[in-house]
Amino acid sequence: MTQRVDLANVMDRLAIDDLITGYAAAVDDADWAAYRALFTPDGHADYSGSGGVEGPVAAVADWLAETMTLFPVRQHLIVNRRVTLHLPQGYAEDGDAAEVRADYVNPMRTASGEDFVCGGRYAFAARRTGDGWRLRSVVVEERWRRLP
Repeated sequence: MTQRVDLANVMDRLAIDDLITGYAAAVDDADWAAYRALFTPDGHADYSGSGGVEGPVAAVADWLAETMTLFPVRQHLIVNRRVTLHLPQGYAEDGDAAEVRADYVNPMRTASGEDFVCGGRYAFAARRTGDGWRLRSVVVEERWRRLP
């Protein structure tokens, strides 16, 4: 690899990391417009692995907006990010994709002050667009939860 390709690879990884961090911040801050903007127009979200819904991002964002009112305090900690880049055309807009597997711990507090904590794994799929990297999909696999 040349230094230019190495630098492009690092820049892609940083941009994807920002995308995943933006996802956590949008959910935690209840910024559903920002949540929608993180995805491609055909974006898909699957929260069925944690008892939620699956579908197009717009519909899932509406569901999240309603459901997350049950947890006025929440904080997603997304860690152990493993990024796999798929760059078949050598850093061209069309065809560049990435997969991210990341673990999460999600402490939340209910409106009545009870703590609820869960953890598991995210599977993100991303694609490079004219506006930068965007999520094509997110799949949640909850592995544990601690109820009040």
